[in-house]
Amino acid sequence: QVQLVESGGGLVQTGGSLRLSCAASGGTFSTYIMGWFRQAPGKEREFVAAILRSGSYTYADPVKGRFTFSRDNTKNTVYLQMNSLKPEDTAVYYCAALLRVRSSFKNPGEYDYWGQGTQVTVSS
Repeated sequence: QVQLVESGGGLVQTGGSLRLSCAASGGTFSTYIMGWFRQAPGKEREFVAAILRSGSYTYADPVKGRFTFSRDNTKNTVYLQMNSLKPEDTAVYYCAALLRVRSSFKNPGEYDYWGQGTQVTVSS
């Protein structure tokens, strides 16, 4: 059983930055694909970014060039550095862990474990 705890959300103005953290415990961290998702009010949960076991990253188009995903296996922690934030980035952000891909790591239904979420609000 893996536990994920996010932190680092908050209120920021347009153009500002935030760094989210997700600390994992209870599993073999390095074996998991880690993902970040977000969910805005009234919308479905959507893929933001993922880091694969190979160390490669992939990002959703709306965040490319602004968000950076990193991973520290020595601390069992992943980070999402968010720069040039926009009001449309406002959402609850979740980190998630996936052991085995069945169809797509961009599909939230694939993930085995989820954090509780952290609110990010970007004011205009």
